[in-house]
Amino acid sequence: MYQQNEKLDSRPKILPIKKIVKETETIWTFIFDYSKFAHLGSSKPGQFVMLWIPGVDENPFSIAYDDGKEFWLTIAKVGDATEKLFEMGEEAKVGIRGPFGTSYEFEKGDHLALLAGGYGAAPMYNVAVNALKEGCKVEMIVGARSADLLLYEERVKALGGDVTYHAATDDGSKGHKGYNTEVLEELLASDSLEGGPVTRVFACGPEVMMKKAAELAGRKGIPSAVSLERYMKCGIGVCGQCCMDDSGIRACKEGPVYDGAAALKLSEFGKYHRDSVGRKVEW
Repeated sequence: MYQQNEKLDSRPKILPIKKIVKETETIWTFIFDYSKFAHLGSSKPGQFVMLWIPGVDENPFSIAYDDGKEFWLTIAKVGDATEKLFEMGEEAKVGIRGPFGTSYEFEKGDHLALLAGGYGAAPMYNVAVNALKEGCKVEMIVGARSADLLLYEERVKALGGDVTYHAATDDGSKGHKGYNTEVLEELLASDSLEGGPVTRVFACGPEVMMKKAAELAGRKGIPSAVSLERYMKCGIGVCGQCCMDDSGIRACKEGPVYDGAAALKLSEFGKYHRDSVGRKVEW
């Protein structure tokens, strides 16, 4: 169900930053020209690239948009590599490898519930854009601590009438006051949604949120998919750094998009992950 791009290339392509959009003080979208990337073919929603900051580090980032002409990465400033990236301006050059990993898969005419927490709104936007091309109906549910941290709201609303935007904020400054999973639960229980019942649930964001989404979907017998974020070094399934405990599943190869019901069987899902030296870190 979750397909991987077979045209893998582990060599970085050096690309200039075409444009920078400041979403918030600490979350920016970096836009790149696709012309030097197109030999790999367009990416699929849910896939990621490895972004190399020369002299600093290389990190994975989900693709937020890809129209065959340019692609976007929406990035939060956390850690040395992103600190350096945020100091770089337009036309500065970075290395890009990919696209890698599995993707969110759906059928024509599906009614999708897309659950996004924080900057998970960016890859979920990418899903929405592609789903609309297949005649899908989309419920976009975005959660954040407060209204000023809700990402991609205007972009989502601009997609048109087949997308319904739902906001949830911890402080109640916009939309539902509380968790976005509470909004999802209400939608799954509704028998009066325009377009009929939800047929698939996709989630991207905090792992505790994704675990709850997979559980809610499972109770309704609805397929779900989640995006597993783990510490990655190679991005192509060789080093084993991103393996999930008790399974051998590599987040970069069998993931990052993974079946929600199967993810619930993983011992570490929603509980902890491992850092760069293998120590357990609680979510």
